[in-house]
Amino acid sequence: MGFWKSLFSSPEASSAPTQTVSEESVAEASSAHQAARIVFSTDRNIDLYELEELCDAVGWSRRPIRKVKKAIQHSFLVVTMWEQRGSRRRLVGFSRATSDHAFNATIWDVVVHPDFQGQGLGKALMKQLIKKLRSEDISNVTLFADPHVVEFYQRLGFMSDPEGIKGMFWYPD
Repeated sequence: MGFWKSLFSSPEASSAPTQTVSEESVAEASSAHQAARIVFSTDRNIDLYELEELCDAVGWSRRPIRKVKKAIQHSFLVVTMWEQRGSRRRLVGFSRATSDHAFNATIWDVVVHPDFQGQGLGKALMKQLIKKLRSEDISNVTLFADPHVVEFYQRLGFMSDPEGIKGMFWYPD
């Protein structure tokens, strides 16, 4: 529970949603030409085709671009993760959350490019997202996870059906 405890200790002052969340290098990769660093941002100005390529890279099914755009516009928070090499930026991670702006938020669409998985960057992306939610005084955070990533979220302190609460769904016929 250390991951959560560090995020719930004290809410930080919030910043405008278009500011960079963290300019710190989470991971540095050396190459013969340039070092790369990972940068997080809450800027919603995302090339939707680049996001679609990221989703393709992990095998997600295609979604209409107009609906993805609408989902991003109506999200409470969007956190992206970029590989920065000199002046070149590449989208390597994405996440978003919807919220009632008071108590609850639900995390959606967490994706990390396969080339960047297994390096702690998914955890770093989630930490940035939850840290920002906590700075907005949101304390009840939920998400839906595909079976193959449930263990990842459990390692971050998420629980399946806490206190026996069962989610319910309605789908059109």
